[in-house]
Amino acid sequence: MVKHIGSKHPKAERAGGVSAAAAAEVGQSTLFTPDHGDPIFFQPCANGPTGVTILGATGSIGRSTCEVIRQNPDRFYVHGLAAGQNAEQLFALMREFRPARVALNDSGAAVELKAKIDALSGDEAKALRSCELLVGPEGLCELAGDGAAGIVVGAIVGASGLAPLLAAIKTGCRICLANKEALVMSGQLFFNEVKKSGAQVLPVDSEHSAMFQCLPRGLQQNLGFCDLAGAGITKLLLTGSGGPFRETPLDALSTVTVAQAVNHPVWSMGPKISVDSATMMNKALEYIEARYLFNAAPEQVQIVIHPQSVIHSMVAFRDGAVLAQLGAPDMKTPIAVAMGFSERINSGVAPLDFTQVGTLSFMEPDPKRYPCLYLGIEASKQGQACTTALNAANEEAVGAFLQERLSFLGISAVVSEVLEHISGRSAHSLEEILALDAEARTLARAAIAARA
Repeated sequence: MVKHIGSKHPKAERAGGVSAAAAAEVGQSTLFTPDHGDPIFFQPCANGPTGVTILGATGSIGRSTCEVIRQNPDRFYVHGLAAGQNAEQLFALMREFRPARVALNDSGAAVELKAKIDALSGDEAKALRSCELLVGPEGLCELAGDGAAGIVVGAIVGASGLAPLLAAIKTGCRICLANKEALVMSGQLFFNEVKKSGAQVLPVDSEHSAMFQCLPRGLQQNLGFCDLAGAGITKLLLTGSGGPFRETPLDALSTVTVAQAVNHPVWSMGPKISVDSATMMNKALEYIEARYLFNAAPEQVQIVIHPQSVIHSMVAFRDGAVLAQLGAPDMKTPIAVAMGFSERINSGVAPLDFTQVGTLSFMEPDPKRYPCLYLGIEASKQGQACTTALNAANEEAVGAFLQERLSFLGISAVVSEVLEHISGRSAHSLEEILALDAEARTLARAAIAARA
């Protein structure tokens, strides 16, 4: 049951109703039957400012989304904010944006937030007390799926972001997707639901946004059901920095510390994502995400290490042309692309000064240095069950590493052990996916404990 604290906000209704496309198991040459229709694409701000709900509002993507909204007050307003347990930051955002609803996953943090609101006085107290406070995972889903926001930004890290996103999809809104785990766990299910509801999914990850920006308009409006070959596309080139250990001697990886792993040389990210970058598991997850977003076969996606992180990704065409998207390593740009599409809006990010860019270099990733990357590629070929297990095992292993209960090299070892148990399984419904996720986490915890 959803816990409500504060006034009740009426639920808005949205219309949906597009037929579902045929789906095939991930790993086959076509993930979905390409759809060559001409969809009616939602245009934000056509009739005034568009309401935005931010899932993961206090994280790095959430904070950058707030900055894009600040840059475009005539286009967007905040309808809802959701966070895990950071009551202090959520309170500050409430005071600034005055949302109609907020949600906190942690009940103790919700009590703390309520106390902060009750301590206010005057008009501000009246305004914030009118905001409805929802609590727990059910509260996150209630907020995401209330239908009152035209745009929902999915920035909750990890598997916990899946259920709220599925709730949002059913409203037929635009999903600005920053949670790669949602597609890793349920890409087939995810896009079937998108097609049913008429929702739109636009990528926020910088690499997928880059590829999206290089696509022909017809494919941009049909994510999840693209026909890449039919558009003359031969390869999606997914770039990655290689993380902080790109040049570290292999025998030194066994002694990597948490502080070293979270010290990314280019991007400012949370600890979990920073560790994923160090192992290149993030690129494995992005490889899987790219396959679902762009309906790509395994051979249509290539991973390239690009240390400078200036070219965010590329698309190669049959005629030999390669289109690339370049920019400063700032997440506000892909967020603005997703929120404003099909218009270019102000992100607050300055364009590149090419006289200062310097040399751009590229290389292939080394399997010995990045075993997690190749585990992810193989899991993608096996199907949704294996990608679900991959994500669950990695989350458990990275959590143990951050708590100094597992070595850096132990992350890939735990993931590999779990995948050996899951190989050959299938999962199609949300219930099956969540059950397999739980099973993989149990296996991972046992593998971690055995290494203690």
